[in-house]
Amino acid sequence: MSFTSVQDRFQQGTQSDGELNFPSRSYALWMHVDFVLLLVAAGLTAIGVAAIYSTTRGRDPQSFDSYFLERQTLFAVAGGLLLMFVAWVSYEELSKFAVAIYGIGILALILVLGPFGEEVNGARSWFRLGDFQLQPSEFQKLGVIIAVAAFLSRYEDHMTWPRVLFSVGIVAWPGLLVILQPDIGTALVYVFIGFVLLLIGGIRYRQAIGIALASVTIVVLMINSNMLQEYQTNRLRTFVDPASDITEAAFQQRQAQIAIGNGGVGGKGYGEGSQTLSGLVPQQHTDFIFTVIGEEFGFVGSATTLGLYAILLMRIFQAAQLAKDRFGSLICSGVFAMILFQMFEAVGMTLGITPITGIPLPLVSYGGSSAIATLIGLGLVLNVRMRRFT
Repeated sequence: MSFTSVQDRFQQGTQSDGELNFPSRSYALWMHVDFVLLLVAAGLTAIGVAAIYSTTRGRDPQSFDSYFLERQTLFAVAGGLLLMFVAWVSYEELSKFAVAIYGIGILALILVLGPFGEEVNGARSWFRLGDFQLQPSEFQKLGVIIAVAAFLSRYEDHMTWPRVLFSVGIVAWPGLLVILQPDIGTALVYVFIGFVLLLIGGIRYRQAIGIALASVTIVVLMINSNMLQEYQTNRLRTFVDPASDITEAAFQQRQAQIAIGNGGVGGKGYGEGSQTLSGLVPQQHTDFIFTVIGEEFGFVGSATTLGLYAILLMRIFQAAQLAKDRFGSLICSGVFAMILFQMFEAVGMTLGITPITGIPLPLVSYGGSSAIATLIGLGLVLNVRMRRFT
């Protein structure tokens, strides 16, 4: 199906009648649950838990600390429960609370920059909640999706420049706050989500080109300014000059590529990766989790994982096509963009084809905020698909 026909389908919409539509009123609603999407999401989560165990167990399994394994399992369970809850409440009601959801996210991004926030690895991106950390920028990805989708759903082929710029502003404010943390990777996710939603929402090609040129100009100005931290500049230098031996980023990317190369076709075996056992890949359980899969399961394991992502993205794309209204289509499109960009960037930086940005691999990398936010996003997709006949 062509992009034009998909876009036309996205632009077909009806307005919500404002009534609550809980599944308790119709058990038949649950017959439309996308079990393929659920199974694929569970499979990717299981791969992530297994990879996290492998990279945190060390050389001696007898002295294994189950801290990361237990927490990621807890995050997966919590995210799964929230997924079901989000799928339970009608997504049509979200349009009424879009401003509140977005506003709470903006407030959280402001507060995290102050004394309430906690700095980790040079970025003030987390709140400390007892033994846990909360990263509001991960959840604000969903806030941006809902806010932009709610705004664009009011219009069809009437995307004037003021409306386009207003949509850009919805994305720009949280993006700027995240850059101040500084977290360029997450800001890029916001930009990609916004651009995809605007394309699907019906902006003209001239408007799209203008936004793209403006975005590139801003990125170039940032690179040539003093806004970037030294480690961020080193990451860009490593990407431009992979042969550089002067930065930690170069070492990190080189070790990641060695790990991927070690895997060959079938891998070295679960728990037997030399780079993993030696701990030579920094942040392997988070940003570079794909190196564990590549080294221990080889090309077969890597291709299988990417295949699961392809199936997941296809199911989300299908949900966007099947949505009964424009708002639901745009929500699914936003979740599609969020997962696609993060997957491409997280895998790409381990292979050296994209700069290191610290973006987690959805559902696989260690991290509660990322895992839970992704599962909530999938809950929104299920919500839209389940209600296509109501």
